Amino acid sequence: MHRERMDQQQVAAYLHMDIREVAKLASRGRIPCRKVQGKFEFSKSDVDHWVEAQMHTLGKDRLAKIEKGVSAHHGFDLAAMLVCPVIPPGGLAVPLKAKTRDAAIRGLVELAAAADLVYDKDLLVREIRQREELCSTALAPGVALPHPRHPLPYDITASFVTVGLTSHGIPYGAADGSLTRLFFLICCKDDRTHLHVLARLGQMLHEPSVIEELLAAADAEELGRMLLNRERIALGT
Repeated sequence: MHRERMDQQQVAAYLHMDIREVAKLASRGRIPCRKVQGKFEFSKSDVDHWVEAQMHTLGKDRLAKIEKGVSAHHGFDLAAMLVCPVIPPGGLAVPLKAKTRDAAIRGLVELAAAADLVYDKDLLVREIRQREELCSTALAPGVALPHPRHPLPYDITASFVTVGLTSHGIPYGAADGSLTRLFFLICCKDDRTHLHVLARLGQMLHEPSVIEELLAAADAEELGRMLLNRERIALGT
């Protein structure tokens, strides 16, 4: 799936954008692509990573449109719950006992391993570290969305999200230098689920006041209830 090639029109439909906007981004080198026989060609994997990198700068309406386009492309039910159903039992830790980036990553992986979702914990930790070395997944204020660079169809038993909230902020590489406390580890078996989960989380976490509310969760049960409520709001239900 990550080798899928797309033309300008397909990218416009995929991201629910005007084709002229895609052409403008491509001609200015602001979206990854290459020219083949005078026409822009895109790698779906590169487009997905581009969206991921832009996620924190996109407005709520833009995120909703991206999720709509991605859902249509992959045949997802746009009205279905997505994030909360893939958080396994015991998949939320409040507090997540970590004081460093590596400890946070390993703690999130341990939550998944305890739910029998991971075949090789050390391998998954390495994959996530390698992704962080390319570019931090920390978003301001206070949130990070760590994940491997590519889907892991053979390293995990099912797509999952584990969530951890630390007692104190951790230096996790946020562009503004802020500390991070709330972590969502996203591990998916395929590209389509990965970007869909990212887009949905982007909608759920878009408002700073929502993040402040989540950071104040007293325990895992309360954090779970808050996330369920935020996903329902994102769906308009």
